[in-house]
Amino acid sequence: MASPQTRGVAAESDLVLARTAARGDRDAAAELVRRASGVVGDLLRRMGAGDALADDITQDALVVALGSLAGYRGEAAFATWTTRIAARLYMKRRSREARYELMAEPIGPDSAGPSEETSSMNRLDLDRALSRLSPPERLCVSLCHGAGLTHDEIALALSTPLGTVKSHVTRGLQKLRVLMTAEPAGSDADE
Repeated sequence: MASPQTRGVAAESDLVLARTAARGDRDAAAELVRRASGVVGDLLRRMGAGDALADDITQDALVVALGSLAGYRGEAAFATWTTRIAARLYMKRRSREARYELMAEPIGPDSAGPSEETSSMNRLDLDRALSRLSPPERLCVSLCHGAGLTHDEIALALSTPLGTVKSHVTRGLQKLRVLMTAEPAGSDADE
């Protein structure tokens, strides 16, 4: 009896599922969780959370999202909406545990350390490139471009000056551009 209903749930829009789940339908809630959990966890890992922390915050964010379904308007995908909740939860935890990291200036332009990869590797994937940023740069870039938060929202949530957030985003994006280019630096000087 639940099989046809479960199959029909997968075809519904996020907004319909949210309204149905808000009325207590467990199949609809499970489908929303299925759609959002991977996206949320992936973003948290890109922001610098380890696997266990990403899983914990993903679970917390899904609990908050499911408890707040009345506020979901369907203007974005449920996964996107939940991602913003998760990003805020992660920022709160980070601000409690490691606020000093955001205020620290990077050691230098190569603070991520020299690359020991072979010269035949022309590209780094985004996750790997993000892991080479300093923790504050990775966090701010991920919040801005991964979670869609504005610089003002990030500064407010992290209790960090707006200029510091903008600097971390700008420097992080500059480093990502370099890391994601096909040609390693200094390659034309070989001849």
